[in-house]
Amino acid sequence: MADMTFSKDKYMCSRFAIDLWKYDPPDVVHLTCLMPNGLMLYLVAKSTATIREVKVEMVTQAKCGPLGYLIKDACDYLVYGISHYTIEPYTDETKRLFEVQPYFGLLSLGERTDTTTFSSDYELTKMVTDIIGKSFDHQNTQGTPEVDHFRTKVALICDNIKIERSKYSWQQRLLYEHPLRLANSTTMPELIRQRHPSSAFLIAVKNENDQSTFTLSVVENDTPLSLIDSTLQKMNRSQMKMNDRAADYILKVSGRDEYLFGDHPLIQFLYIQEALSDAAVPNVVLQSVLRLESYINHYSEQSLGLKSPPKPDRQTTATLHKPITMLWDLEEVNFTLTLHGVTNVNFDRARAFKVGVHVGLYHGKRKLCAQRSVDASSCGSSQDFQFDDNVMEFDIQMRNLPRMTRLCIVVFEVTKMSRSKKSSNNSSTLKDVFYNNNPLAWVNTTLFDYKNQLRKGRQTLYTWTYADDIQSDDVFYPLGTVESNPRKDGCAMVHLTFHQGANDSSNEDVCYPSEEEVLQYAEDRANRDKQQPIADPEKTLLGVLLANYSGKDKIYEMVDQDRNTIWERKNDILREFPEDLPVLLHCVYWKDRDDVADIWYLLKQWPLISIERSLELLDYAFPDPAVRGFAIKCLHNLKDEDLLLYLLQLVQAIRHESYLENDLVIFLLERALRNQRIGHYFFWHLRSEMQTPCMQTRFGLLLEAYLKGCKQHVKPLRKQLEVLEKLKQGSVIAKKGSKEKVRNVLQKFLRNEHNNGVFQNIQNPLNPSFRCSRVTPDKCKVMDSKMRPLWVVFENVDQTANDVYIIFKNGDDLRQDMLTLQMLRVMDQLWKREGLDLRMNIYNCISMEQRLGMIEVVRHSETIANIQKEKGMFSATSPFKKGSLYSWLKEHNKAPEKLNKAINEFTLSCAGYCVATYVLGVADRHSDNIMVKRNGQLFHIDFGHILGHFKEKFGVRRERVPFVLTHDFVYVINKGCIDREAKEFCYFQTLCERAFLILRKHGCLILSLFSMMISTGLPELSSEKDLNYLRETLVLDYTEENARKHFQAKFSEALANSWKTSLNWASHNFSKNNKQ
Repeated sequence: MADMTFSKDKYMCSRFAIDLWKYDPPDVVHLTCLMPNGLMLYLVAKSTATIREVKVEMVTQAKCGPLGYLIKDACDYLVYGISHYTIEPYTDETKRLFEVQPYFGLLSLGERTDTTTFSSDYELTKMVTDIIGKSFDHQNTQGTPEVDHFRTKVALICDNIKIERSKYSWQQRLLYEHPLRLANSTTMPELIRQRHPSSAFLIAVKNENDQSTFTLSVVENDTPLSLIDSTLQKMNRSQMKMNDRAADYILKVSGRDEYLFGDHPLIQFLYIQEALSDAAVPNVVLQSVLRLESYINHYSEQSLGLKSPPKPDRQTTATLHKPITMLWDLEEVNFTLTLHGVTNVNFDRARAFKVGVHVGLYHGKRKLCAQRSVDASSCGSSQDFQFDDNVMEFDIQMRNLPRMTRLCIVVFEVTKMSRSKKSSNNSSTLKDVFYNNNPLAWVNTTLFDYKNQLRKGRQTLYTWTYADDIQSDDVFYPLGTVESNPRKDGCAMVHLTFHQGANDSSNEDVCYPSEEEVLQYAEDRANRDKQQPIADPEKTLLGVLLANYSGKDKIYEMVDQDRNTIWERKNDILREFPEDLPVLLHCVYWKDRDDVADIWYLLKQWPLISIERSLELLDYAFPDPAVRGFAIKCLHNLKDEDLLLYLLQLVQAIRHESYLENDLVIFLLERALRNQRIGHYFFWHLRSEMQTPCMQTRFGLLLEAYLKGCKQHVKPLRKQLEVLEKLKQGSVIAKKGSKEKVRNVLQKFLRNEHNNGVFQNIQNPLNPSFRCSRVTPDKCKVMDSKMRPLWVVFENVDQTANDVYIIFKNGDDLRQDMLTLQMLRVMDQLWKREGLDLRMNIYNCISMEQRLGMIEVVRHSETIANIQKEKGMFSATSPFKKGSLYSWLKEHNKAPEKLNKAINEFTLSCAGYCVATYVLGVADRHSDNIMVKRNGQLFHIDFGHILGHFKEKFGVRRERVPFVLTHDFVYVINKGCIDREAKEFCYFQTLCERAFLILRKHGCLILSLFSMMISTGLPELSSEKDLNYLRETLVLDYTEENARKHFQAKFSEALANSWKTSLNWASHNFSKNNKQ
């Protein structure tokens, strides 16, 4: 700020200097600044001051003055001035006052309307860092070579996609900002065709100008353009003056920013399918394209000359090429390292007499060789332990080390325990002495760095505390991060030296061979050992052998004979059974370079496999880069809607990557940058984990890359974060005082003008298609449960649409709910692909920070407990009474045909949730977390306990049935009777069996999706053991007939023991009554 001097003294400027810039620029300029809060500010600045310096000072002084709370940060504003008789924004803020020469010295500070341009990298970086959060520091992540390399790589990707987007037409821009939701098939789903046998259906089209509505009949092959044309003709017949060109209009879904656009048949749009499945008439708005934000912004940017940014020239720094030795050229020497000691160990000084270290080598979850251990006696109060430069040699040759080898280290303490027992003659007491090895801390690192170079020299590794919830038969934690603990002061440190065999004394680096070198090595082997094509009888035997493991969980129990047979026939599997690639990969002997070379060579020839099987390859069990690269290659065929279905797992799978740059990260970033809806959820999935120390750098860098790559998305996301902060403040208020008192205080807080403005024109984080104009304080309240969630109501931007209701939770971990709901969506898709629509009502839920998030409110629904209360049956004995639920449905569906439809909806949805909650082991099922909509759809809420973690009381499991199927439910399914042999109930049982067998057919996908979530911090999914419940329920090793009998037995058990559910609900109701 050397070129500026400012005066806060107010002065009366009776005249504007018309000739201010007529002669040589003055040294000092008197500026009159119009501020966004309605006030005027006077500044004195040097004419050499930059626009950015002036803006910063304007904001600084305005914040200190009246109405300063209305002023935002400097990066939210642009400076405007009068030049050449027009008001123009000074977008290049590096320019100086004497260069722009604002007439009369008059400046105006206005909100930035175009978020795609920032005055400087500094402003953009500051805004991005603010959005990511305090846990990520842009400055602190600079300097490490891998971070710099990653930033350069992703910046290039972002630049290329920005150039690609700059060439978009307004239609392409619309598709980027509001992607179409399309089904994979262009034909009417069979389930909808049953309701519309003629393939014709109705659509209500509303005119945006006068809100008049026209209902038209269309057929499945009609397109949006043909519907617009028919609508215009009908409007013209009604003497409404409309432009005759259908191309001048677009169809928008009523109440949300979702469009029906393009040459796709109307039935392919998911909104149309969802409305018809609900027996509703789809509602759309006929809107002029001239009013579209995408259209307006496109042409305004063109007029400002912002259309085609030049391709930036990113210079790569020259690197010195040191001599290298290829790992596979090394002599037959084993891998060794020297362990010097551990320091700053937090151990039990009273009981521990030794502290030691276990060291192991892993590839995925497989141990490559026997571990090595060393210990040292504790001495006084010292927290440091030296191991006399202990040289550890491992039983694996260096040239056979897999590319993704991990060095896993555990620091442990040894304690002596004694247990008294009486001797045989009962006259004396003996003591049994035994020793405990208690793990204290762990750390993992890769043997090769991101440049393929074997680590060398002395290094210090900063450990993580060994958590009690790490459930593993093995003391090591190979699933854990390879990042060192950033909190270096408070953790134990391991000091070691990596050796490079015979190369230790030379200056050469040892590198893993490049992909080209590996493939050449494999090709030479293949030419020496050509395999004859398989004969038909052998092909049949191989198919039987593969079928014994494919799609089953027995793959981990494969015997060596089968493993060797499958590996020997690898070329035949490539030709005849490519979908069984996961089975073949389990037969690879990863610590043999020949096997590794062979599988890399085969993967280059392997045809693309199904999305379902390729997702299995992103499990942590497959760390090899060639395998993961092939999986991503297959995922490039994934449609956007399907990608959203699996996005949660794919983001979490980044945890299992060893390096910042990898195929999965690049794939997700590119898809997010090309589809703003994917980008929205990508942002929140990453940001919600930013308070996890081991992920801060990795996820923070990805967030930084995404935000810098799509600047137009920065402002909407920032507004959502401002809403999040205000709701956090409101939730703090809600935790103090009685329910009625805090409701009034909350509503007053939301009405406050300081807060109310934050809620204007925001996208709903749960679903960005819904835009909210403002919060409605009078409809907001504080809910009853322990954490006092907020019931928040927003007004929809579309005045004719329903309000947007959300529940804001502060204090509950919603990640498990989010996972369970996402798995329910996967199951629903699997059923629908098989022609089974079980009318699942799956609400939205999003985790936004640690123990913070939002849940969608399902309107027109009630809990079973409230239904019983409403019908006068809410008591400790109400769960034993039948009829309350049936009576409630009759009340809301008075016409016989409506009641029959509601009962059918109940039957289908009840079947879906019975099977889903059984397979997923959803626990804590009581009358307050099962709900029913007025149209009959049943659904479950609150998934705090899954995978069979059932609640216990006094050591007794409270839930003793596979799933909830009470007499009340049976009474509704049977239309008012309890005959378990009724045809309605037999149909219900058949639905359940069919739904279970479909899920079982895709059991490996379900297991893989859960497996990808291991080590994400979920308390009930922390190790491989937690997947055992899924293995037990899916019975993948059974034949289909035996699996059907198994489920029939579980169904009978649930029905026979439904009184136990009623007893559990009675206990819950009794407890609830006592609290009221």
